[in-house]
Amino acid sequence: MSVQLPDNDADLFALMRTELFSSVIGDVLDAQGFRHQYLPPNIRPLSDDMVIIGRAMTVLEADYFVEPGMDGCSGLAKKPFGFMFEALDNLKANEIYITSGVCGAYAQWGEMMSTRARVLGAAGAILNGYARDTNGIRKLGFPTFCHGSYGQDQGVRGKVLDYRLRIEVGVVTVDPGMILFGDIDGVVAIPKVAEKETLRLAFEKARGEKRVANAIREGMSTVEAWNKFGIM
Repeated sequence: MSVQLPDNDADLFALMRTELFSSVIGDVLDAQGFRHQYLPPNIRPLSDDMVIIGRAMTVLEADYFVEPGMDGCSGLAKKPFGFMFEALDNLKANEIYITSGVCGAYAQWGEMMSTRARVLGAAGAILNGYARDTNGIRKLGFPTFCHGSYGQDQGVRGKVLDYRLRIEVGVVTVDPGMILFGDIDGVVAIPKVAEKETLRLAFEKARGEKRVANAIREGMSTVEAWNKFGIM
């Protein structure tokens, strides 16, 4: 029976949280020819039980070392954190704040940002870099995926240059509005052109894997299971 997807993001994401996991989505994308949709493997949840599901609100950051008297020509040096506050306040319900572009080692996310994002109904944060205030973020239960925790501040080291534009995270191109799904096994980005088909197939595969697991528990061999279900 064909899977009927909910027609709104809130119900869709709730169903995804109940039934899906990153591996099954990645497998389905591979089968469709989308072979490079996992974000780098060092982007991990701050807590193993964190799951993140939502649409990308993309943020472009850059190293930007601020020293007294070195104001540059653009005026950006005099703007603390660049456009970070504007990007944060622009978050919508079920969106994920996702950053890339930084080379240096400093935190791009913290407890106060998590607090504001939660008030706005955001779904989480994914950083191609570090977060800090880890205990506070864990206490909030705000899904945060990153390279790890590191307390060094970005204030004099980096700035947000722009947001809601195409970014690259590792080998993955992330467009605003793409669905992102992350759990303990990593974060996968679903291309917009294949969104509905990918999710339909992912639900079918996840439900099929349960049938295979039951058959194996009842004594079926893996060869028999593969030949019967085509799933493993």
